[in-house]
Amino acid sequence: MPLLLAPISTCAPPPRPRLRRLSPPPPMVAVLPAPAPPPRPVTLLPIPTPPPLNTDAFDWLDLFAFLNSPADSYQIPHPPPPLADDAAVEEELAIILEREKDRERARRADHRRLRQRQVKAETEAWARAAEEYRQLEREMLDRHLAPQLPYVKSLFLGWFEPLRDAVARDQDVQRRKRVKHVYAKYLLLLPAEKVAVIVMHKMMGLLMSSKDGCGSVRVVQAAHSIGEAVEREYKVQAFFQKTRRKTRSKTDSENDPALNKEQAKCRKLVKSLVRRRKLTEAQKLVQQEIELEEWGTEAQVKLGTRLIELLLDSAFVQSPADQTPDSSPDFRPAFKHVLRKPIVENGRLKKKHFVIECDPLVHEGFESTARHVEIPYLPMLVPPTKWKGYDKGGHLFLPSYVMRTHGVKDQKEAIKSVPRKQLRKVFEALDILGGTKWRVNRRVHDVVETIWSRGGGIAGLVDKGNIPLPEQPETEDPDEIQKWKWSVKKTKKANRELHAERCDTELKLSVARKMREEDGFYYPHNLDFRGRAYPMHPHLSHLGSDLCRGVLEYAEGRPLGKSGLRWLKIHLANKYGGGIEKLSHESKLAFVEDHLPDIFDSASNPVDGNCWWINAEDPFQCLAACMDLSKALESPSPHDAVSHLPIHQDGSCNGLQHYAALGRDYMGAAAVNLVPGEKPADIYSEIAARVLDVVREDSMKDPATDPSVSLAKVLVDEVDRKLVKQTVMTSVYGVTFIGARQQIMKRLQEKGHITDDKLLYDVSCYATRVTLDALGQMFQSARAIMAWLGDCAKMIASKNQPVRWTSPVGLPVVQPYKKYKNYMIRTSLQCLALRREGDAIATQRQKAAFPPNFVHSLDSSHMMMTAITCKEAGLHFAECMTHFGCMHVMLIK
Repeated sequence: MPLLLAPISTCAPPPRPRLRRLSPPPPMVAVLPAPAPPPRPVTLLPIPTPPPLNTDAFDWLDLFAFLNSPADSYQIPHPPPPLADDAAVEEELAIILEREKDRERARRADHRRLRQRQVKAETEAWARAAEEYRQLEREMLDRHLAPQLPYVKSLFLGWFEPLRDAVARDQDVQRRKRVKHVYAKYLLLLPAEKVAVIVMHKMMGLLMSSKDGCGSVRVVQAAHSIGEAVEREYKVQAFFQKTRRKTRSKTDSENDPALNKEQAKCRKLVKSLVRRRKLTEAQKLVQQEIELEEWGTEAQVKLGTRLIELLLDSAFVQSPADQTPDSSPDFRPAFKHVLRKPIVENGRLKKKHFVIECDPLVHEGFESTARHVEIPYLPMLVPPTKWKGYDKGGHLFLPSYVMRTHGVKDQKEAIKSVPRKQLRKVFEALDILGGTKWRVNRRVHDVVETIWSRGGGIAGLVDKGNIPLPEQPETEDPDEIQKWKWSVKKTKKANRELHAERCDTELKLSVARKMREEDGFYYPHNLDFRGRAYPMHPHLSHLGSDLCRGVLEYAEGRPLGKSGLRWLKIHLANKYGGGIEKLSHESKLAFVEDHLPDIFDSASNPVDGNCWWINAEDPFQCLAACMDLSKALESPSPHDAVSHLPIHQDGSCNGLQHYAALGRDYMGAAAVNLVPGEKPADIYSEIAARVLDVVREDSMKDPATDPSVSLAKVLVDEVDRKLVKQTVMTSVYGVTFIGARQQIMKRLQEKGHITDDKLLYDVSCYATRVTLDALGQMFQSARAIMAWLGDCAKMIASKNQPVRWTSPVGLPVVQPYKKYKNYMIRTSLQCLALRREGDAIATQRQKAAFPPNFVHSLDSSHMMMTAITCKEAGLHFAECMTHFGCMHVMLIK
């Protein structure tokens, strides 16, 4: 017989049973015999009153089952107990509500406190440093002695007053001049003491991280960086002061009809210009209101050059050697302006250029300098401002731009011209990445600091000691002397590289020390022109090395649960590496179970124990996983243990995955895990196997007919997965033969089995050729797509147009490759050669760069879509270029 479903609210209710306190139920339904086809409106039949239930309590699902069960299944319940007194319930609810209000007030107060600290961090960093030097000067005058300071900080203190006074004198001169220098109006915008601090700290930072080698930096680079830093600080202060004036004058403006009328008129005019698409005029009007025009490269360079010149004249060091109480002190300039001669490096000719070079006494103090160099742009203490436009988002007051255009006009105009609606997904993804809350993993950080204090050299940390220089041979043989000189040159170069690595490590650890006690912090993100997302903080971030990723963890933890505990073990096995990461999940779990004693020892005694974790491919990330797993397994309920660890999901050569998908290449897709398999495929091991087969075959040939036989015999014992991995990864991103050769040469140098430099070079060339041939044979579809994309780019560029496209998330991409024109700028220090973007398109660069850039944009779009999906599921998400980091609960989905 047909049935009719009737809402229970329209029928006579049964006697009320004792129900558990749950959220209000949805309208319930009961199953009734259906009458004849009803007229409209429908008349619902009443439900017969059932006998009382004999259960003590049941929920709404039980009630639904009861109402839809046969009548003969009814059981006799007891009558419900009386309800609690209404007044007592209301009092309890009032107490709970007040507690919630207290918690909310405390949360808001904490957020206000953190926001105030963030504002000070962005607007007062250089001012605080200047005040510290003034305080130290007062202490010296009061006590008639220098305070106990680190060496480098004592240098800063010695330079601060002379440089500040030199800047102040130059400012006075420029104020009085009728015809002022181009840089004069910019020099006068900030106090002399703040300018001095910026110049000192910026110069030391550049000298520590310059590509020209630790201890020297190109004049053009230094001048531009210093001028840009002064401009940024001025804009921050101007914007901050204007914001404060607006806040203070809010009440006055409300009482001033004339001012209100003028502001309304200005706003109306701007809206009208925007509506009529006269964006340039609207922008000019807004800039007039805030009085912040772009300085331009020429002004930045001229100001920076003048400030460098003042630093050269003001900064000195005193040699401690051979000093007696009666002798006069030996002062010499801390920095020198030096001309570097042309040299050939990595197969390329480096033209002659001027550099700023520091004195050896300053160079010796670099390893401890990072602790005392001011880093004004640390991770944020509050969530970044949500992105709403090209320059609207990120930091609270620091100038922030959604894309790093590096002055390329076409790209800047492209992203500014698209509607905000089109960039909604891009902004949302950046907000998600920036909204992830991080903190320092203190246990791992303690281990890093202990190893670093003992000299480093293990777990991937650079050694604090230099390589000893080879001793000069006693022979007069010219060949031996020449070999010795070459060895000395190589050793000095290696020591410079080690020095640069030590400086980089100190900068990372300096940030970790400063952020260690914070409950959490955030990394605002922006994009490169292809759409790749990067943290705006340059040193310690989750996109960094194994050290950075091991020291960072999510600030907000989650209970592991059964699935999370399993994925934590898989993550540990992946981070141990050594081929374990390519096994099946069950094999990884078995590996972890077999090494539980080592894992517990690593967690409880990481430095002085068996140190099993040190042998991992990613040692500090492995150590963090050991500590997390050990804590969970030692707890009474491992599944309920709270974890803060990001669980990484690595891609299998992402670029080749995209090419396999674009070409519907099933064989290529299987090689990079785009189709299901019994265990993860390993493209790097497969390429290494193909290379090894070719090398073995070549080694068996006749040396008289094939010159590569001798090279194959040397290489045959060196081929492994690690040798080819980087070249395979970068092959789809446009790596050249020279770049691939350098990658393979570096791997062979790390092995240390080939000591002769010429033989190393020849073997590297041979290995590169074989590796690229193996790649071409295995991924013919990818090669064909790359060639087709290159041909398209060549046709577009031949019409003097840059290649441009829109990514799947709506981001406009314009390749910035044009022919540049050189022009000279005369400064008081030297003539500087600057490059200015021309109108002609660089056709060859447009063609070569289009395939890798297009794949980069696809990969970044996939990352953004993943981030948005994770956010919708309520999950943490972090992007690490080739893999994603997420909370373990994501992996249940």
